[in-house]
Amino acid sequence: MILINIKMQIRPEKTDEWLAVADAYAKDVNSEEGCLFFQFSRSLTDDNEFVCIEGFKDADAGAAHVKQPYVKRFFEVTPDLVATQPQIIYVDTPHGGFGPMGEIQPR
Repeated sequence: MILINIKMQIRPEKTDEWLAVADAYAKDVNSEEGCLFFQFSRSLTDDNEFVCIEGFKDADAGAAHVKQPYVKRFFEVTPDLVATQPQIIYVDTPHGGFGPMGEIQPR
């Protein structure tokens, strides 16, 4: 599994445009066969910071992802929306996705 986390600082005046772009992009990526999960989350402490968490089945699925036309469009549009260069963590792991957390269970 490929696990990717990206922190993105969005220009405050571009937030509405960013939200529309991020929503459409997430829907496109989640439709990919090799995508296990893909979402953007907004920081609780900084309204301009978003974190992307994405998982793909394997490196082949990740390679297929970056070839999609909507990925090219996202990379063309996003530089006008970010305030700083995004920061990324990329991990190739044998783990297959989310699993149960032992420390917390519903009561």
